[in-house]
Amino acid sequence: MEFIKAKTILSKVKYGNEWYGVDYNMNLYRGCSHRCIYCDSRSNCYHIDHFDIVRGKENALYLLERELIKRDKGIIGIGSMSDPYNPKELKYEQTRGALKLISKYRFGVSIDTKSDLILRDIDLLKEINRKNNVIIKFTITTPNDELAHIIEPNVCVSSKRLQAIKTLSDNGLFVGIMMNPILPFLTDKEEDIKALVRFAHESGAKFIHTYMGMTLRENQRDYYFDALDQSFVGLKEKYLKYYGNRYHCIVPNSRHLYQVFSNECHKYGILYHMNDIIKAYKKETKRSEQIALF
Repeated sequence: MEFIKAKTILSKVKYGNEWYGVDYNMNLYRGCSHRCIYCDSRSNCYHIDHFDIVRGKENALYLLERELIKRDKGIIGIGSMSDPYNPKELKYEQTRGALKLISKYRFGVSIDTKSDLILRDIDLLKEINRKNNVIIKFTITTPNDELAHIIEPNVCVSSKRLQAIKTLSDNGLFVGIMMNPILPFLTDKEEDIKALVRFAHESGAKFIHTYMGMTLRENQRDYYFDALDQSFVGLKEKYLKYYGNRYHCIVPNSRHLYQVFSNECHKYGILYHMNDIIKAYKKETKRSEQIALF
């Protein structure tokens, strides 16, 4: 694996209360090998050349420890631009090393992934959870494994991600689903949304978050349309007719579908509002701090 120079690993964020309550953002890798056809991180604005090639960051763990010593305690978000459990992680263990440091310095963690490799680190996640807050988010866009394999070709299928959620939940970890993006005319079927919420419930997921659409811009759009031409002939023309060059592509009938989604979440007791999700996964630590004060 090629390694690139990095001056810093952690960046302070201002959007935490709007996005899972994170305080810092961290990407230990640059690029991603999943080849998901819809990935927004391909966009030119992120300046990632050869996005499908995973690169590590030189001295990442040394830099991280140096920053953790100086920073105020908080939740570290991992995986916003590059899955921390890509295949290179098996050999290099950058993510596992980072979790050890996060535990050592008593920070919390918020992980985004599509990989069941995360199960390797259950011991560390439970250790962190005893000291601070842990939230794990699996991106699942469809309950259909065949469709998942087409739109997310280099990652384990949805059923395996659901199995991983079950294992993590059974181990007392706060885990759920990002049902993002929802691809117009592909993953926006009412029956699929209902099925995914039901599967989430059966797997012990605590939450599902969605925004009923996708984004398309610059070379991301070109990559997506090329993929549609290969696997879904004629669908690109439908997008162009319906959305033109729009950036935000909200699914048709989005209000009705969101109502279906929220009704199903209520039915199974699954959280879906961001504020409720944040309050739920941070609640136990706050309670422990209050007890310690008294």
